[in-house]
Amino acid sequence: MGCDGGTIPKRHELVKGPKKVEKVDKNAALAARWKYCALSTEKLRRPIVTCDLGRLYNKDAVIEFLLDKSADRPNSEVVSHLRGIKDIKELNLTDNPAWEGERRNTKGDRYEDMHCAMFICPVVGLEMNGKHRFCFLRTCGCVFSDRALKEVKTEICHKCGDPFKEEDLVVLNGTKEEVEKLRKIMEEKRAKAKATKKSKKSKFAETVSKPSESKENPDSTETVFAEGKTSTENGEDRSQPVPGPSGSSSSSKVVKPLAASGSLAASGSLAASGSLAESGSKRSIQSMEEKSETYKSLFTSHSSAKRTKAQTSNWVTHTPYHF
Repeated sequence: MGCDGGTIPKRHELVKGPKKVEKVDKNAALAARWKYCALSTEKLRRPIVTCDLGRLYNKDAVIEFLLDKSADRPNSEVVSHLRGIKDIKELNLTDNPAWEGERRNTKGDRYEDMHCAMFICPVVGLEMNGKHRFCFLRTCGCVFSDRALKEVKTEICHKCGDPFKEEDLVVLNGTKEEVEKLRKIMEEKRAKAKATKKSKKSKFAETVSKPSESKENPDSTETVFAEGKTSTENGEDRSQPVPGPSGSSSSSKVVKPLAASGSLAASGSLAASGSLAESGSKRSIQSMEEKSETYKSLFTSHSSAKRTKAQTSNWVTHTPYHF
């Protein structure tokens, strides 16, 4: 049964065994990570940006996502940690002179090298195709290979000359362990930023509340001299009697408190500044009135353009016969 015509079935056709796990091609996986946007899955094109986790995106795709987060996108989980444009950094990449792009293979009759990348390391010349480890600087956004940073150890960027620290280096498209480390660093930085904001807000609130309290409850006491007695705002009598020649206490001489003298000096300075301000405002008003008068004098409706009674002539009837 079943062997008609000389057909010989094989074992895997008759016996159903366990399914083999499909292995992903390494070259295809590298091309997907290094040549395509992680959000829109489109080909990377300038301007190219990255996040704190080292993923590559097209800038326009990230802006569209930030403008409309409610839209259902296939890879929205990849950018769930992005809150705004401040969370991304535009990369300063170096073009690969050997890469011709899609112009070379327009007809599809030529061999396309999958390992040829659009960008290279400006120091060593390694292609950014995923086979070599690449890093970028948070300060300036320049991209270098890990080999270049190890061979030429400096604290200044090789491309733009800006200073940087080891903390500013972020790995592009790192492994799962490296991504987890970068995520922890990102969360710590955000927590520190929140703490600093809260401290600044509390300090600002304290500085605002202090002058308002001083206005409501001033430290300077108002002194009223009547029969040798000084009265404060609380109504307490702080005058001290001065002993007379006969030993009897007389309240004719009273010493001024320092706070009162300070308040009087402050009131005097305020009065002086107020008088200066008033004089300045009066001068400005006078100058404005003078300017308006000079402007009005240009027209015939002004009082200076009108003739007096002596200048006006007697009434003369006008007829068309007198020329």
